[in-house]
Amino acid sequence: MADNTANPATANMVAFGQFGSSFLDGDGDKVDLDGGSATRYVSSISFLEDTQFQDLKNLNGEIGSFSTVTAENDHDSTTGGFGTAGNATDLTAGASGQVFPKGLTIFGRWEFVELHSGACICYFAPRQKG
Repeated sequence: MADNTANPATANMVAFGQFGSSFLDGDGDKVDLDGGSATRYVSSISFLEDTQFQDLKNLNGEIGSFSTVTAENDHDSTTGGFGTAGNATDLTAGASGQVFPKGLTIFGRWEFVELHSGACICYFAPRQKG
């Protein structure tokens, strides 16, 4: 399990940014929460300028942030998850990648965020203990 946000009190704290945040500004600025000692992950990203990522890695390689799922029929109702078409995808875009517009907030679970351009605030949530 990646986090303990099933607890309503913890979920409310995450929603209001009470587990902290980090301001990223410009090419190469990053948050690296990849590793066994990390106690947090990035749960949302708010864009202060039009922004492109150099690298955006899903928490533990799980699906739920960016994926290759493109159609409703990619969902596998027998498992309650995604079929083989639904592989987790890290965003490694660089200069030719998707531009996220100023004012947008995206939600997911990321352990590594690196900017190519722009500015954003990364909000944290606690990882599951144990």
